[in-house]
Amino acid sequence: MGGHAAGEIASREAVDNVMAMVRRQRDVLTAVQQGDRSPETMRRVLRVMESAIQAATYMVFAIAENEPEQRGMGTTLSSLLVIGDVGITGQVGDSRVYQVRHGQVTRLTEDHTLVAWQVKQGIISAAEAERSPHKNVITRAVGSRDYVQVDTHVVDIQPGDSFLLCSDGLHGYLEDHEIPAIVDLGPAVATRHFIELANKRGGRDNITALVIEIL
Repeated sequence: MGGHAAGEIASREAVDNVMAMVRRQRDVLTAVQQGDRSPETMRRVLRVMESAIQAATYMVFAIAENEPEQRGMGTTLSSLLVIGDVGITGQVGDSRVYQVRHGQVTRLTEDHTLVAWQVKQGIISAAEAERSPHKNVITRAVGSRDYVQVDTHVVDIQPGDSFLLCSDGLHGYLEDHEIPAIVDLGPAVATRHFIELANKRGGRDNITALVIEIL
């Protein structure tokens, strides 16, 4: 979270903990990889993602509680677990996961921000949200408390799909319709292009961009 204490530590701890927790559940992931799409197995996979993010939340919160100079640290987290032709997303905060297929872009995650909630409740319009002074106020974060509500979803994956995972330091300067053409440049080139674009358009926030291509 930009402007908060030790945000880079919070994000690193979150990523490390999520990856470690997911790796411990190889039996569930292997079942899906071998073609098991039963409702119970898919529920277990969703729980793997949710539990991993909850563990990261508790760890970041505990570190902040024990280190006064890091108190208040936290991070957003958007994750994608690819298992064969199945993807599992996990979401906390206002980073995003986009899917690009056949030149069309779909946002797979929902922002956990005050203005997103206000739009959803019909309190303000989407146009008003763009001008709101509260557009960067997030309502969920990893580490700000010892528990966080995690959004998880299943998405189908096909060869040729691409995914963009990014922080608001990128998507805040980007129109959704611009994403497919840039992603088509290939992961390495596209990532550099996205970061350069965000910096050129203002670059006032931390920029994270990861492009994944499914072969």
